[in-house]
Amino acid sequence: MEASEITLGMSVRYPRTGTTGRVEHLEEVDHHVFAILDSTHLLYRIDQLIPAGIREEKKEERKEDIRKTIEQERELAATLHDETGKTDEMCDGGG
Repeated sequence: MEASEITLGMSVRYPRTGTTGRVEHLEEVDHHVFAILDSTHLLYRIDQLIPAGIREEKKEERKEDIRKTIEQERELAATLHDETGKTDEMCDGGG
């Protein structure tokens, strides 16, 4: 992110560790701009931060993928149940 994109109170995420928080303070150290997050009170270089909302969008996509997978599994289970009901049970035990 650019320094102009970061505002105080903005929700951000540090993707390397998954840390999220709101920007409390901006500080320049050795020609780099850092943000202090309310969740950790640590400095994070703002070029390493992303808006926290991006993760939520991905989470919604994942929920939809999971719902499709569950529906496919249910259809397969129903098909298998129908097919196994057609056996004559000739191999039901060998003993």
